[in-house]
Amino acid sequence: MNFEILGNINSPEDVKKLNNEQLKTLCSEIRECIIDTVSKNGGHLASNLGSVELTVALHRAFNSPQDAIIFDVGHQCYTHKLLTGRFERFSSLRTEGGISGFMRPSESEHDPIITGHSSNSISAAYGIYRAKRLTNQNGSAVAVIGDGALTGGMAYEALNNVGNDKSNFIVVLNDNKMSISSNVGALSRSLTKMRNKPKYHNFKFALSKFLQKLPLIGKALYSFVFKFKEVIKGFIYKNNFFTSLGFNYLGPVDGHDIGALEELFKIAQSYNRPSLIHVITTKGKGYSYAETSPKNYHGVSPFDIDEGAKFGDKLTYSDIAGNTLCEMANTDPTICAITAAMTSGTGLSPFAEKYSDRFFDVGIAEQHAVTFCAGLKKGGMKPYFAVYSSFLQRGFDQIIHDCAIENLPVCFLIDRAGIVGEDGETHQGLFDVSYLSLIPNVEIFSPCYFDELEFYIKKSAVSSTVTAIRYPRGCESGDRPNYQIGNEFDVIKGDGKNAILTYGRLFTEALKAQKDGGFDIIKLNKIYPLSDELIKTLTKYQNIQIFEETVKNGGIGEHIVSILYNNGFENKVQIHAIENKFIAGASIESALKNNGLCADTMLRSING
Repeated sequence: MNFEILGNINSPEDVKKLNNEQLKTLCSEIRECIIDTVSKNGGHLASNLGSVELTVALHRAFNSPQDAIIFDVGHQCYTHKLLTGRFERFSSLRTEGGISGFMRPSESEHDPIITGHSSNSISAAYGIYRAKRLTNQNGSAVAVIGDGALTGGMAYEALNNVGNDKSNFIVVLNDNKMSISSNVGALSRSLTKMRNKPKYHNFKFALSKFLQKLPLIGKALYSFVFKFKEVIKGFIYKNNFFTSLGFNYLGPVDGHDIGALEELFKIAQSYNRPSLIHVITTKGKGYSYAETSPKNYHGVSPFDIDEGAKFGDKLTYSDIAGNTLCEMANTDPTICAITAAMTSGTGLSPFAEKYSDRFFDVGIAEQHAVTFCAGLKKGGMKPYFAVYSSFLQRGFDQIIHDCAIENLPVCFLIDRAGIVGEDGETHQGLFDVSYLSLIPNVEIFSPCYFDELEFYIKKSAVSSTVTAIRYPRGCESGDRPNYQIGNEFDVIKGDGKNAILTYGRLFTEALKAQKDGGFDIIKLNKIYPLSDELIKTLTKYQNIQIFEETVKNGGIGEHIVSILYNNGFENKVQIHAIENKFIAGASIESALKNNGLCADTMLRSING
């Protein structure tokens, strides 16, 4: 492909030198590059295509890295990467050893802070901004947050804090009318109301250009008019949520008009109070498939550009979870499903359609979701919160305080448990076992196969305690051995002297190794609390190798070893898990192999 302009962009300074026609060509080339790369590597497509002009305008109006630009979540940072010296490496996006799909300070000085989870950009940018003022550094900080991320409570905490400041701190609200799932709540309705008042802003931009062209008096008149317009604007937007917090509200502005965006950014820099710039963009812009179906093209696997991405070819664990809840809800009117802006990602789309009155998308607000579930249970319902492992971390306090202390039978369907692949450190589901197993009144299950997942979800409907059911990303693999579902653990017989103990997806790796090793496999189904029967069974073995697709610290292996040695166990026992580190992006298969969680390592551990 011929990237005549993009290929010569080595830093944001190069972007500032381009004329209007060159900027249009640059944006077209950026979209072509993003579509081509994501079609090969997978990644976040629709959000990045929608924020091309916005990012170009940011880098023309501000001076990165002196001015820190933080993209919330990072779903919209691909253009930023292309404009900050990473064009030559962009083909390695989301590959092992390549550049990340999110902002990473280790990659570039233009990435001020790591991103991956939502709603933290305003807090981080404001912290950087205040630090620059306190240390007399030049530059500023800008938070770019989507309307989806603005449903997260942390964003409101930051807005409330920033609004008291007398500074020109800037928040850019990229409003594309949806996050991953369609946006919900009062804020979404408020933004829709604002989007329906564009005439005032069109007039404002036309007037500003006219005034500044007037000889002699132009600049002075421009300054007077735009101070006076604050009074007028306050009247027009007297119920504006952001102005009530102390922000100067600018917009809405066309997020694909680079000139209008630049002008608004410069206006915001001239104020002595914080500004929120409301930008309207089209998610998926420039690629017809993504424009017409932005929800499906939020995050995609590799696809054919001409034919578009294929969805739903194979059943996943998420599908099984959603379908099971639908089956249960058909006969039990107390079954409720809750998601934090991940309806399709957690397999709940069928439930949302069939049982809309018992389906709750609370926005990107995991803390609220957990406590909301506690309230539903107290009111007589049976709540199921389907959530990615890496996102449930945000609700840790609420699990303890609002669910476990009172021993409320709330069920957490923990999707994407274990290694998730190319999304990398911020999305790996490696910590749920450790932090859930230290909380009293919590039972944790880790099924390996679809029918087991269905069984434990149905079983949880009659549970008397907090239940967590964790399962991996993707599809079922391998054939299930012939054993009865429902035991707390199962023993797949071998030599009776050596054993590999594991659970979840790694059980299929153990089965592969057993073909050449002849050892027993201890398959945990209920992984915590550990039963006395399990410990009694383990004491019979001369050599126990424990494999976990989670962090070693606080994992099931450490619990088992502690109990065994406290009971006088003197034979060999060894834990194989993720050491105290974060796992970078790579394919699931490669990540498991690189961390010694595969059949080959299992076989060597038994024979060693």
